[in-house]
Amino acid sequence: MFGNDDQNQNSGAQAAGVGSPAGAPGSTPDVISSTPSAPVVPDPLAMPSAQLATDTAIDPALAQIKQQALQSLEPLLGHLDQTPDEKFKTLMMLIQASDNSKMLHEAYAAANQITDEKARAQALLDIVNEINYFAQQAQAKQQ
Repeated sequence: MFGNDDQNQNSGAQAAGVGSPAGAPGSTPDVISSTPSAPVVPDPLAMPSAQLATDTAIDPALAQIKQQALQSLEPLLGHLDQTPDEKFKTLMMLIQASDNSKMLHEAYAAANQITDEKARAQALLDIVNEINYFAQQAQAKQQ
């Protein structure tokens, strides 16, 4: 549902040195911190779609509220005061949560308005990944 493939997630982990063999270029030794860290809040955009589906499948009433909220939010997006980056992230969240490919045009336009080149490049890559996801879904339905 997210269009993020394992390759992108793995490359990010490898770039951070995670999962690299000890002594390999870019690897960092495992360090155990003695200071407590803040709780990790999962990023819905980085969560595997199966996990999100499971989270909402636990309580059908919550899944129904989520769908109603998504339907109510879509026409109100223009009223939010957001930067292009925030608008892109909001659109991608809506696309992924609702499995609605029709908003990809708007997300693409928002991605192109992001001024930071690195963030714009990542946003455009996210668009490509999402399109790949929808193409795979369409192909699977045809088989």
